[in-house]
Amino acid sequence: MTRNDRTLRRQKTLRPTTGKVREALFNILRDRINEARFLDLYAGTGVVGIEALKQGASEVVLVEASKSSVKSIQEAVRKSRFAERIQVVEKKAASYIEWAGAKGFAFDIIFLDPPYHSDEIVLILFAIGNSPVLKEGGLVIAEHFTKKVLPDDFGALHKTKEYKYGDSVLSIYEPA
Repeated sequence: MTRNDRTLRRQKTLRPTTGKVREALFNILRDRINEARFLDLYAGTGVVGIEALKQGASEVVLVEASKSSVKSIQEAVRKSRFAERIQVVEKKAASYIEWAGAKGFAFDIIFLDPPYHSDEIVLILFAIGNSPVLKEGGLVIAEHFTKKVLPDDFGALHKTKEYKYGDSVLSIYEPA
């Protein structure tokens, strides 16, 4: 398989957060986004993190494992007016959570949108719930497929609300 074939395959599997869900996300975050440190795991195109800055976040970290997606995100960041407030990290989400926790990095808001038909969402929520990466009073928002029912608790995280939008759900977790 050539590099172009892999890029095309990746583009076909990339499922960006829809405009409707993204709008709902930032309506949910309206009172919490201002001056927040925002972590976007599974950043994909980077559009959610860039929007977080437009909505008032002070700093954004975009984590993405795909090399080609990271290059696209870096190009979009360079073209934005927020380049100095965005960090792009090429790493798997679980590895980043482990690394950030060990380094003492913590976030006010963590957004994750892993592949819908995988079990990564359970693994990463468990990792976040057992790590110091979420600040006290912080919030985790997990976007997932409506048929995927998530447990109410992941370590120190407790589900406080769910919002359904077509085939997508935004599950809200806060420290218990």
